[in-house]
Amino acid sequence: MNFKEVIETNKQNIKNIIRLITKEDNEDLEQEVYLKIWKNSDKYKEQGSIKSWISSIAKNTSLDYLKSSYHKVQQTSTSDDLVLTNIKDKKQSPESNILKLERQKKIVNAINSLKPKFKEVIILCEINGYSYEECANRLKCPIGTIKSRIYNAKKELALKLEDLL
Repeated sequence: MNFKEVIETNKQNIKNIIRLITKEDNEDLEQEVYLKIWKNSDKYKEQGSIKSWISSIAKNTSLDYLKSSYHKVQQTSTSDDLVLTNIKDKKQSPESNILKLERQKKIVNAINSLKPKFKEVIILCEINGYSYEECANRLKCPIGTIKSRIYNAKKELALKLEDLL
């Protein structure tokens, strides 16, 4: 495994996962993910995609950070509105926070309004970081079907969210 190449090809994915989960750019977490990849590279089995394996490491590292962090937000409900209002970001003004929350709500609503088969593949592949192969195995359908559904879902989302683009 060429460590430098692996990092270069997955750098943005790792940043995105950390930002998605922790709601902040955190270079310390990135370094921790790289360290875990390096330390556990001998444990990687080439059965799944390396991107999924790295995504899992980034996701778990970010979740561990949130569990141990003083920024921990107690969730009493899983409703999207409550989760979005509990997100704390000290770097932005209240106005920009409101705009950000409205934008996130629009995106969540757009994803929720997709046909179930489109919504499923978007959540699995784009949000949870599954590879097309893993998604196809999980949904028991061909990879071509997964690719087609993702293409159509993204096309539909682009129309629904064109005011945000």
